[in-house]
Amino acid sequence: MSQLPEYVDGLPNVCGSEHLVEETLRASRSQPIFLPESRIDFGRIRAACAIALHMHQPLIPAGGGDLATAAIISNLQYMMDNQGIGDNHNAPVFHWCYKRIGEFIPQLIHEGKEPRVMLEYSGTLFHGLRAMGLHDVFDALKNATCNPAYRRAVEWLGCPWGHAVAPSTPAQDFRLHVKAWQHHFAAIFGLEALGRVRGFSPSEMALPNHPDTAYEYIKTLVDCGFQWVLVQEHTVEQPENGWGPEKKHLPHRLICTNSQGESVSIIAIIKTQGSDTKLVAQMQPFYEAKGLSRWELAGKSVPPLVTQIADGENGGVMMNEFPGKFMDSVREASGSDTPFMNATEYLEHLFASGIQESDLPQLQPLFQKRIWDRFQPGGGPEKLEAVIAELKKEDGRFHMEGGSWTNDISWVRGYDNVLGPMEKASSQFYEKVLKPDVSPSDPRFRNALYHLMCSQTSCYRYWGQGLWTDYGREICRRVSAIVEADF
Repeated sequence: MSQLPEYVDGLPNVCGSEHLVEETLRASRSQPIFLPESRIDFGRIRAACAIALHMHQPLIPAGGGDLATAAIISNLQYMMDNQGIGDNHNAPVFHWCYKRIGEFIPQLIHEGKEPRVMLEYSGTLFHGLRAMGLHDVFDALKNATCNPAYRRAVEWLGCPWGHAVAPSTPAQDFRLHVKAWQHHFAAIFGLEALGRVRGFSPSEMALPNHPDTAYEYIKTLVDCGFQWVLVQEHTVEQPENGWGPEKKHLPHRLICTNSQGESVSIIAIIKTQGSDTKLVAQMQPFYEAKGLSRWELAGKSVPPLVTQIADGENGGVMMNEFPGKFMDSVREASGSDTPFMNATEYLEHLFASGIQESDLPQLQPLFQKRIWDRFQPGGGPEKLEAVIAELKKEDGRFHMEGGSWTNDISWVRGYDNVLGPMEKASSQFYEKVLKPDVSPSDPRFRNALYHLMCSQTSCYRYWGQGLWTDYGREICRRVSAIVEADF
Protein backbone atom coordinates (compact mmCIF):
# COMPACT_ATOMS: atom_id res chain seq x y z
CA MET A 1 0.00 0.00 0.00
CA SER A 2 1.29 3.46 -0.85
CA GLN A 3 1.97 5.75 2.06
CA LEU A 4 0.66 9.30 2.39
CA PRO A 5 3.13 11.99 3.49
CA GLU A 6 2.33 13.29 6.96
CA TYR A 7 3.10 16.90 6.00
CA VAL A 8 2.54 18.79 2.76
CA ASP A 9 3.97 22.31 2.39
CA GLY A 10 4.56 22.46 6.14
CA LEU A 11 0.93 21.67 7.01
CA PRO A 12 -0.59 18.39 8.22
CA ASN A 13 -1.89 16.27 5.35
CA VAL A 14 -5.62 16.81 5.80
CA CYS A 15 -6.84 16.74 2.19
CA GLY A 16 -5.90 15.98 -1.40
CA SER A 17 -5.85 12.16 -1.47
CA GLU A 18 -9.58 11.62 -0.96
CA HIS A 19 -9.77 8.96 -3.67
CA LEU A 20 -7.07 6.83 -2.04
CA VAL A 21 -8.65 7.18 1.41
CA GLU A 22 -12.11 6.24 0.11
CA GLU A 23 -10.69 3.27 -1.80
CA THR A 24 -8.96 2.03 1.37
CA LEU A 25 -12.16 2.33 3.40
CA ARG A 26 -14.26 0.61 0.75
CA ALA A 27 -11.82 -2.28 0.40
CA SER A 28 -11.61 -2.89 4.15
CA ARG A 29 -15.35 -2.76 4.91
CA SER A 30 -16.33 -6.23 3.73
CA GLN A 31 -14.09 -8.15 6.14
CA PRO A 32 -14.14 -8.42 9.94
CA ILE A 33 -10.92 -6.91 11.28
CA PHE A 34 -10.70 -7.79 14.97
CA LEU A 35 -12.55 -11.13 14.90
CA PRO A 36 -9.74 -13.20 13.31
CA GLU A 37 -7.28 -12.06 16.01
CA SER A 38 -9.69 -11.93 18.96
CA ARG A 39 -8.92 -14.29 21.83
CA ILE A 40 -12.38 -13.91 23.41
CA ASP A 41 -14.77 -16.88 23.70
CA PHE A 42 -17.97 -14.90 23.03
CA GLY A 43 -20.27 -17.84 23.70
CA ARG A 44 -18.86 -18.34 27.19
CA ILE A 45 -18.59 -14.82 28.62
CA ARG A 46 -21.31 -13.23 30.80
CA ALA A 47 -20.59 -9.59 29.99
CA ALA A 48 -17.78 -7.37 28.71
CA CYS A 49 -16.54 -3.84 29.25
CA ALA A 50 -15.11 -1.25 26.87
CA ILE A 51 -13.19 1.91 27.70
CA ALA A 52 -12.29 4.76 25.39
CA LEU A 53 -9.79 7.54 26.06
CA HIS A 54 -10.41 10.92 24.46
CA MET A 55 -7.29 13.07 23.96
CA HIS A 56 -7.28 16.64 22.71
CA GLN A 57 -5.26 19.85 22.78
CA PRO A 58 -6.40 22.87 20.76
CA LEU A 59 -4.11 24.90 18.52
CA ILE A 60 -3.89 28.52 19.69
CA PRO A 61 -2.36 31.77 18.37
CA ALA A 62 0.08 32.04 21.27
CA GLY A 63 3.51 31.64 19.69
CA GLY A 64 4.50 35.27 20.25
CA GLY A 65 3.51 38.37 22.21
CA ASP A 66 1.20 39.98 19.63
CA LEU A 67 -2.09 38.11 19.11
CA ALA A 68 -2.42 39.29 15.51
CA THR A 69 0.93 37.84 14.42
CA ALA A 70 1.53 35.04 16.97
CA ALA A 71 2.29 31.63 15.47
CA ILE A 72 -0.38 28.95 15.91
CA ILE A 73 1.01 26.44 18.42
CA SER A 74 -0.34 23.61 20.54
CA ASN A 75 -1.88 24.56 23.86
CA LEU A 76 0.43 21.84 25.22
CA GLN A 77 3.44 23.80 23.92
CA TYR A 78 2.12 26.90 25.68
CA MET A 79 1.70 24.89 28.89
CA MET A 80 5.24 23.48 28.61
CA ASP A 81 6.68 26.96 28.11
CA ASN A 82 4.66 28.54 30.96
CA GLN A 83 4.63 25.91 33.70
CA GLY A 84 4.33 28.48 36.46
CA ILE A 85 0.80 29.50 35.39
CA GLY A 86 -2.27 27.67 36.75
CA ASP A 87 -2.26 23.95 36.02
CA ASN A 88 0.40 24.22 33.32
CA HIS A 89 2.82 22.21 35.46
CA ASN A 90 0.80 19.18 34.31
CA ALA A 91 2.22 19.50 30.76
CA PRO A 92 4.98 16.84 31.16
CA VAL A 93 2.41 14.45 32.68
CA PHE A 94 0.06 15.12 29.75
CA HIS A 95 2.92 14.21 27.40
CA TRP A 96 3.23 10.86 29.18
CA CYS A 97 -0.56 10.33 29.13
CA TYR A 98 -0.58 10.67 25.33
CA LYS A 99 2.10 8.00 25.04
CA ARG A 100 1.56 5.56 27.89
CA ILE A 101 -1.07 3.27 26.31
CA GLY A 102 1.62 2.43 23.75
CA GLU A 103 3.74 1.19 26.68
CA PHE A 104 0.99 -0.57 28.69
CA ILE A 105 -0.36 -2.72 25.81
CA PRO A 106 2.91 -4.53 24.91
CA GLN A 107 3.72 -5.03 28.60
CA LEU A 108 0.34 -6.66 29.34
CA ILE A 109 0.38 -8.81 26.20
CA HIS A 110 3.86 -10.05 27.08
CA GLU A 111 2.41 -11.07 30.46
CA GLY A 112 -0.11 -13.21 28.56
CA LYS A 113 -3.00 -10.83 29.29
CA GLU A 114 -5.66 -9.45 26.93
CA PRO A 115 -5.81 -5.64 27.31
CA ARG A 116 -8.30 -3.63 25.23
CA VAL A 117 -8.64 0.12 24.83
CA MET A 118 -10.24 2.48 22.33
CA LEU A 119 -8.34 5.67 21.52
CA GLU A 120 -9.56 8.96 20.09
CA TYR A 121 -6.98 11.73 19.45
CA SER A 122 -7.98 14.96 17.73
CA GLY A 123 -6.09 16.10 14.64
CA THR A 124 -5.05 19.29 16.42
CA LEU A 125 -3.40 17.14 19.11
CA PHE A 126 -1.58 14.97 16.55
CA HIS A 127 -0.22 18.05 14.77
CA GLY A 128 0.69 19.79 18.03
CA LEU A 129 2.63 16.78 19.33
CA ARG A 130 4.52 16.41 16.06
CA ALA A 131 5.30 20.13 15.86
CA MET A 132 6.73 19.93 19.40
CA GLY A 133 9.04 17.11 18.32
CA LEU A 134 7.38 14.60 20.68
CA HIS A 135 8.07 11.74 18.27
CA ASP A 136 8.26 9.24 21.15
CA VAL A 137 4.45 9.48 21.46
CA PHE A 138 3.99 8.42 17.83
CA ASP A 139 6.60 5.66 18.05
CA ALA A 140 4.85 4.11 21.07
CA LEU A 141 1.35 4.45 19.59
CA LYS A 142 2.44 3.15 16.19
CA ASN A 143 3.90 0.01 17.73
CA ALA A 144 0.62 -0.75 19.56
CA THR A 145 -1.50 0.19 16.53
CA CYS A 146 0.36 -1.46 13.65
CA ASN A 147 2.33 -4.34 15.19
CA PRO A 148 0.35 -7.58 14.52
CA ALA A 149 1.33 -8.81 17.99
CA TYR A 150 -0.49 -5.91 19.69
CA ARG A 151 -3.02 -4.40 17.32
CA ARG A 152 -5.96 -6.55 18.50
CA ALA A 153 -5.81 -4.60 21.77
CA VAL A 154 -6.12 -1.09 20.32
CA GLU A 155 -9.10 0.30 18.44
CA TRP A 156 -8.86 3.84 17.10
CA LEU A 157 -12.04 5.90 16.83
CA GLY A 158 -12.53 8.57 14.21
CA CYS A 159 -13.41 12.11 15.28
CA PRO A 160 -13.64 15.63 13.82
CA TRP A 161 -10.08 16.84 13.09
CA GLY A 162 -10.45 20.11 14.98
CA HIS A 163 -12.69 18.88 17.82
CA ALA A 164 -15.70 20.60 16.27
CA VAL A 165 -19.12 20.14 17.91
CA ALA A 166 -21.68 18.69 15.47
CA PRO A 167 -24.81 20.66 16.51
CA SER A 168 -23.20 24.06 15.92
CA THR A 169 -20.75 23.35 13.08
CA PRO A 170 -22.07 23.83 9.52
CA ALA A 171 -22.71 20.38 8.00
CA GLN A 172 -20.33 20.87 5.06
CA ASP A 173 -17.52 21.92 7.44
CA PHE A 174 -18.16 19.01 9.81
CA ARG A 175 -17.79 16.62 6.88
CA LEU A 176 -14.42 18.23 6.07
CA HIS A 177 -13.29 17.70 9.69
CA VAL A 178 -14.22 14.00 9.55
CA LYS A 179 -12.46 13.42 6.23
CA ALA A 180 -9.43 15.46 7.34
CA TRP A 181 -9.02 13.28 10.43
CA GLN A 182 -9.12 10.12 8.28
CA HIS A 183 -6.52 11.62 5.94
CA HIS A 184 -4.21 12.73 8.74
CA PHE A 185 -4.54 9.43 10.63
CA ALA A 186 -3.68 7.46 7.46
CA ALA A 187 -0.65 9.70 6.89
CA ILE A 188 0.62 8.98 10.43
CA PHE A 189 -0.27 5.31 10.94
CA GLY A 190 -0.72 4.08 7.36
CA LEU A 191 -3.69 3.25 5.15
CA GLU A 192 -3.98 -0.26 6.55
CA ALA A 193 -4.47 1.15 10.07
CA LEU A 194 -7.13 3.53 8.73
CA GLY A 195 -8.95 0.52 7.27
CA ARG A 196 -9.39 -0.74 10.84
CA VAL A 197 -11.19 2.42 12.04
CA ARG A 198 -14.92 1.63 12.20
CA GLY A 199 -16.27 3.66 15.14
CA PHE A 200 -16.74 7.41 15.58
CA SER A 201 -16.38 9.44 18.76
CA PRO A 202 -18.10 12.85 18.61
CA SER A 203 -16.59 15.89 20.33
CA GLU A 204 -18.24 16.51 23.73
CA MET A 205 -20.45 13.49 22.96
CA ALA A 206 -22.75 16.00 21.24
CA LEU A 207 -25.58 14.57 19.14
CA PRO A 208 -27.60 17.09 17.09
CA ASN A 209 -31.32 16.63 17.67
CA HIS A 210 -32.64 19.01 15.00
CA PRO A 211 -33.90 16.50 12.39
CA ASP A 212 -32.06 18.11 9.45
CA THR A 213 -28.77 18.60 11.33
CA ALA A 214 -28.89 15.09 12.84
CA TYR A 215 -29.57 13.57 9.42
CA GLU A 216 -26.60 15.39 7.84
CA TYR A 217 -24.35 14.39 10.74
CA ILE A 218 -25.15 10.66 10.51
CA LYS A 219 -25.10 10.75 6.70
CA THR A 220 -21.57 12.18 6.89
CA LEU A 221 -20.46 9.31 9.15
CA VAL A 222 -22.05 6.66 6.92
CA ASP A 223 -20.66 8.24 3.74
CA CYS A 224 -17.20 8.32 5.36
CA GLY A 225 -17.37 4.57 6.02
CA PHE A 226 -18.13 4.48 9.75
CA GLN A 227 -20.08 1.49 11.07
CA TRP A 228 -20.99 2.82 14.51
CA VAL A 229 -21.06 5.97 16.64
CA LEU A 230 -20.70 6.52 20.36
CA VAL A 231 -23.75 8.23 21.91
CA GLN A 232 -24.47 9.50 25.40
CA GLU A 233 -27.53 7.80 26.94
CA HIS A 234 -29.24 11.13 27.77
CA THR A 235 -29.16 12.33 24.14
CA VAL A 236 -31.33 9.58 22.62
CA GLU A 237 -34.87 8.24 22.98
CA GLN A 238 -36.99 5.31 21.87
CA PRO A 239 -39.11 6.32 18.85
CA GLU A 240 -42.27 4.63 20.12
CA ASN A 241 -42.52 6.40 23.49
CA GLY A 242 -39.82 9.08 23.77
CA TRP A 243 -38.22 7.33 26.77
CA GLY A 244 -34.52 6.73 27.18
CA PRO A 245 -33.03 3.39 26.08
CA GLU A 246 -33.83 0.45 28.36
CA LYS A 247 -31.06 -2.00 27.51
CA LYS A 248 -28.25 0.54 27.51
CA HIS A 249 -25.49 -2.04 27.30
CA LEU A 250 -26.64 -3.45 23.96
CA PRO A 251 -25.92 -1.83 20.59
CA HIS A 252 -28.85 0.00 19.01
CA ARG A 253 -29.73 1.37 15.59
CA LEU A 254 -29.77 5.17 15.56
CA ILE A 255 -32.19 6.32 12.88
CA CYS A 256 -32.26 9.95 11.75
CA THR A 257 -34.97 11.31 9.45
CA ASN A 258 -34.96 14.81 7.96
CA SER A 259 -37.72 17.24 7.03
CA GLN A 260 -37.73 15.91 3.44
CA GLY A 261 -38.51 12.40 4.70
CA GLU A 262 -35.07 10.89 4.00
CA SER A 263 -33.68 8.50 6.63
CA VAL A 264 -30.21 7.26 7.46
CA SER A 265 -29.13 4.82 10.18
CA ILE A 266 -25.96 3.76 11.97
CA ILE A 267 -25.19 1.46 14.91
CA ALA A 268 -25.08 3.33 18.22
CA ILE A 269 -22.91 2.16 21.12
CA ILE A 270 -24.28 3.79 24.27
CA LYS A 271 -21.99 5.43 26.77
CA THR A 272 -23.79 5.49 30.12
CA GLN A 273 -23.80 8.17 32.84
CA GLY A 274 -22.27 11.64 32.68
CA SER A 275 -18.73 12.62 31.79
CA ASP A 276 -16.44 11.92 34.67
CA THR A 277 -12.84 10.81 34.27
CA LYS A 278 -13.15 8.88 37.54
CA LEU A 279 -15.53 6.40 35.87
CA VAL A 280 -12.83 5.25 33.47
CA ALA A 281 -9.78 5.92 35.66
CA GLN A 282 -11.23 3.71 38.40
CA MET A 283 -12.51 1.11 35.92
CA GLN A 284 -16.22 1.48 36.72
CA PRO A 285 -17.24 -0.32 33.47
CA PHE A 286 -15.30 -3.43 34.49
CA TYR A 287 -16.88 -3.57 37.94
CA GLU A 288 -20.34 -3.00 36.48
CA ALA A 289 -19.79 -5.76 33.90
CA LYS A 290 -18.82 -8.16 36.71
CA GLY A 291 -22.33 -7.73 38.14
CA LEU A 292 -24.17 -8.51 34.88
CA SER A 293 -25.35 -11.68 33.14
CA ARG A 294 -26.22 -12.41 29.51
CA TRP A 295 -29.27 -10.68 28.03
CA GLU A 296 -31.70 -11.75 25.34
CA LEU A 297 -31.56 -10.13 21.91
CA ALA A 298 -33.63 -11.38 18.97
CA GLY A 299 -34.17 -14.73 20.68
CA LYS A 300 -30.46 -15.25 21.35
CA SER A 301 -28.47 -14.93 24.57
CA VAL A 302 -25.74 -12.27 24.26
CA PRO A 303 -23.32 -10.62 26.70
CA PRO A 304 -23.97 -6.93 27.46
CA LEU A 305 -21.12 -4.44 26.83
CA VAL A 306 -20.60 -1.70 29.43
CA THR A 307 -19.01 1.26 27.63
CA GLN A 308 -17.40 4.44 28.95
CA ILE A 309 -15.27 7.23 27.50
CA ALA A 310 -13.33 9.90 29.38
CA ASP A 311 -10.56 12.41 28.83
CA GLY A 312 -7.36 10.39 28.91
CA GLU A 313 -5.17 13.10 30.42
CA ASN A 314 -7.30 15.48 32.49
CA GLY A 315 -7.69 15.33 36.26
CA GLY A 316 -5.59 13.88 39.04
CA VAL A 317 -7.44 10.56 39.07
CA MET A 318 -6.81 9.99 35.36
CA MET A 319 -3.21 11.17 35.56
CA ASN A 320 -2.28 9.20 38.65
CA GLU A 321 -4.70 6.33 39.34
CA PHE A 322 -5.54 5.13 35.83
CA PRO A 323 -2.29 3.23 35.11
CA GLY A 324 -2.46 1.00 38.20
CA LYS A 325 -6.22 0.44 37.95
CA PHE A 326 -6.02 -0.35 34.22
CA MET A 327 -3.19 -2.85 34.68
CA ASP A 328 -4.85 -4.56 37.67
CA SER A 329 -8.29 -4.74 35.99
CA VAL A 330 -6.88 -6.14 32.74
CA ARG A 331 -4.96 -8.78 34.69
CA GLU A 332 -8.12 -9.76 36.56
CA ALA A 333 -10.39 -9.64 33.50
CA SER A 334 -8.13 -11.58 31.09
CA GLY A 335 -9.44 -15.12 30.64
CA SER A 336 -12.43 -14.40 32.92
CA ASP A 337 -16.11 -14.37 31.91
CA THR A 338 -16.12 -10.52 32.03
CA PRO A 339 -13.25 -9.51 29.70
CA PHE A 340 -12.30 -6.17 28.24
CA MET A 341 -13.44 -5.89 24.60
CA ASN A 342 -13.37 -3.09 22.06
CA ALA A 343 -16.68 -2.13 20.44
CA THR A 344 -15.92 -3.28 16.88
CA GLU A 345 -14.56 -6.59 18.19
CA TYR A 346 -17.80 -7.00 20.18
CA LEU A 347 -19.98 -6.17 17.15
CA GLU A 348 -18.07 -8.61 14.94
CA HIS A 349 -18.59 -11.39 17.48
CA LEU A 350 -22.28 -10.42 17.82
CA PHE A 351 -22.93 -10.56 14.07
CA ALA A 352 -20.90 -13.78 13.71
CA SER A 353 -23.25 -15.34 16.29
CA GLY A 354 -26.23 -14.77 13.97
CA ILE A 355 -27.56 -11.41 15.14
CA GLN A 356 -28.43 -9.04 12.26
CA GLU A 357 -28.18 -5.27 12.36
CA SER A 358 -31.96 -5.17 11.82
CA ASP A 359 -32.40 -7.07 15.13
CA LEU A 360 -31.01 -4.15 17.14
CA PRO A 361 -33.50 -1.93 18.99
CA GLN A 362 -34.09 1.51 17.47
CA LEU A 363 -33.25 4.96 18.83
CA GLN A 364 -33.56 8.53 17.60
CA PRO A 365 -32.16 11.84 18.90
CA LEU A 366 -33.76 13.36 21.99
CA PHE A 367 -37.09 15.28 21.73
CA GLN A 368 -37.80 14.06 18.20
CA LYS A 369 -40.89 12.07 19.16
CA ARG A 370 -42.59 15.34 20.02
CA ILE A 371 -41.81 16.59 16.51
CA TRP A 372 -42.97 13.44 14.70
CA ASP A 373 -46.22 13.51 16.71
CA ARG A 374 -47.05 16.78 14.91
CA PHE A 375 -45.00 16.74 11.75
CA GLN A 376 -45.09 14.32 8.83
CA PRO A 377 -41.55 13.62 7.49
CA GLY A 378 -41.47 15.05 3.98
CA GLY A 379 -43.32 18.21 5.04
CA GLY A 380 -40.22 20.27 4.30
CA PRO A 381 -37.96 22.57 6.36
CA GLU A 382 -40.39 25.50 6.72
CA LYS A 383 -43.15 23.39 8.20
CA LEU A 384 -40.60 21.73 10.48
CA GLU A 385 -39.37 25.10 11.79
CA ALA A 386 -42.96 26.16 12.51
CA VAL A 387 -43.54 22.98 14.57
CA ILE A 388 -40.25 23.49 16.46
CA ALA A 389 -41.20 27.13 17.25
CA GLU A 390 -44.60 25.93 18.53
CA LEU A 391 -43.01 23.31 20.80
CA LYS A 392 -40.47 25.81 22.18
CA LYS A 393 -43.30 28.19 23.04
CA GLU A 394 -45.17 25.47 24.92
CA ASP A 395 -42.16 24.16 26.85
CA GLY A 396 -39.11 26.21 27.83
CA ARG A 397 -37.04 23.03 28.24
CA PHE A 398 -37.62 21.92 24.65
CA HIS A 399 -34.60 22.73 22.47
CA MET A 400 -33.09 21.76 19.15
CA GLU A 401 -29.46 22.52 19.97
CA GLY A 402 -28.30 18.95 20.38
CA GLY A 403 -27.56 17.01 23.51
CA SER A 404 -24.09 16.39 24.88
CA TRP A 405 -22.54 15.24 28.12
CA THR A 406 -23.01 18.80 29.39
CA ASN A 407 -26.74 19.05 28.85
CA ASP A 408 -26.81 22.19 30.98
CA ILE A 409 -24.58 23.95 28.44
CA SER A 410 -26.03 25.10 25.14
CA TRP A 411 -23.54 24.89 22.29
CA VAL A 412 -25.24 27.82 20.59
CA ARG A 413 -26.73 30.25 23.11
CA GLY A 414 -24.49 32.96 24.53
CA TYR A 415 -21.62 32.46 22.11
CA ASP A 416 -22.60 35.10 19.55
CA ASN A 417 -19.26 36.92 19.79
CA VAL A 418 -17.49 33.72 18.70
CA LEU A 419 -20.21 32.17 16.54
CA GLY A 420 -20.51 35.43 14.55
CA PRO A 421 -16.88 35.33 13.34
CA MET A 422 -17.05 31.52 13.02
CA GLU A 423 -20.11 31.72 10.80
CA LYS A 424 -18.55 34.49 8.74
CA ALA A 425 -15.34 32.49 8.22
CA SER A 426 -17.32 29.38 7.33
CA SER A 427 -19.53 31.17 4.84
CA GLN A 428 -16.51 32.86 3.17
CA PHE A 429 -14.82 29.46 2.91
CA TYR A 430 -17.98 28.07 1.31
CA GLU A 431 -18.37 30.93 -1.18
CA LYS A 432 -14.72 31.19 -2.24
CA VAL A 433 -13.47 27.60 -1.86
CA LEU A 434 -16.23 24.98 -1.81
CA LYS A 435 -18.76 26.53 -4.18
CA PRO A 436 -16.22 27.16 -6.99
CA ASP A 437 -15.05 23.57 -6.44
CA VAL A 438 -11.40 24.35 -5.73
CA SER A 439 -9.45 21.06 -5.69
CA PRO A 440 -8.58 19.73 -2.20
CA SER A 441 -5.07 19.05 -3.52
CA ASP A 442 -4.59 22.78 -4.15
CA PRO A 443 -2.17 24.14 -1.47
CA ARG A 444 -4.48 27.16 -0.98
CA PHE A 445 -7.35 24.80 -0.12
CA ARG A 446 -5.22 23.00 2.48
CA ASN A 447 -4.06 26.24 4.10
CA ALA A 448 -7.57 27.69 4.32
CA LEU A 449 -9.05 24.39 5.55
CA TYR A 450 -6.38 24.00 8.24
CA HIS A 451 -7.16 27.45 9.65
CA LEU A 452 -10.93 26.95 9.35
CA MET A 453 -10.76 23.68 11.31
CA CYS A 454 -8.53 25.24 14.00
CA SER A 455 -11.10 28.01 14.44
CA GLN A 456 -13.98 25.56 15.01
CA THR A 457 -12.49 23.85 18.08
CA SER A 458 -15.12 23.53 20.81
CA CYS A 459 -12.79 25.05 23.43
CA TYR A 460 -13.41 28.47 21.92
CA ARG A 461 -17.07 28.20 22.93
CA TYR A 462 -16.88 26.06 25.99
CA TRP A 463 -14.69 28.50 27.92
CA GLY A 464 -17.12 31.38 27.35
CA GLN A 465 -15.45 34.79 27.60
CA GLY A 466 -11.89 36.04 27.88
CA LEU A 467 -8.63 34.90 26.33
CA TRP A 468 -10.07 31.78 24.69
CA THR A 469 -12.72 33.84 22.96
CA ASP A 470 -9.96 36.18 21.73
CA TYR A 471 -8.02 33.18 20.39
CA GLY A 472 -11.10 31.92 18.54
CA ARG A 473 -11.89 35.32 17.03
CA GLU A 474 -8.27 35.78 15.94
CA ILE A 475 -8.13 32.45 14.10
CA CYS A 476 -11.47 33.26 12.43
CA ARG A 477 -9.98 36.61 11.34
CA ARG A 478 -7.07 34.73 9.77
CA VAL A 479 -9.42 32.37 7.92
CA SER A 480 -11.27 35.34 6.46
CA ALA A 481 -8.00 37.06 5.50
CA ILE A 482 -6.59 33.90 3.85
CA VAL A 483 -9.77 33.21 1.89
CA GLU A 484 -10.11 36.83 0.73
CA ALA A 485 -6.44 37.15 -0.25
CA ASP A 486 -5.85 33.76 -1.90
CA PHE A 487 -9.03 33.01 -3.83
